[in-house]
Amino acid sequence: MLNVGALKEGYVLDHIKAGKAMTIYHDLALDQLDCTVAIIKNARSEKMGKKDIIKVECPIDQVDLDILGFIDHNITVNIIKDGEIVEKRELKLPKQIKNVIKCKNPRCITSIEQGLEHIFILADPEKEVYRCKYCEQKYSGHRNK
Repeated sequence: MLNVGALKEGYVLDHIKAGKAMTIYHDLALDQLDCTVAIIKNARSEKMGKKDIIKVECPIDQVDLDILGFIDHNITVNIIKDGEIVEKRELKLPKQIKNVIKCKNPRCITSIEQGLEHIFILADPEKEVYRCKYCEQKYSGHRNK
């Protein structure tokens, strides 16, 4: 049996679609933080069959969890303080996302200006459509598909 220690402060991302933990790891820029990260891939799940789990031990304000709402709003976010779950956060589509997806319009300024952030604004929550802040290029669909 695999045993990963309890967290004192941080969060647990549960119910991640199997095989997507590394994508989330990179999208949340966890590799750039000085904190402990445990990634559990293909864990057994009654609800999902298989799932991934990410445990992160660091102050919760160091990570932009809104990105998860864009990736997959079914992920469960458990906030841990003093070794106990103090909050379960529900995810929703963020109004804006930065540097998670890139604009595919070759005429967009983000194609020319390499240092410019890729910013997408939620244009249609019903259809989950985002548009590039600079050129209005449309992006629809979750990253998790």
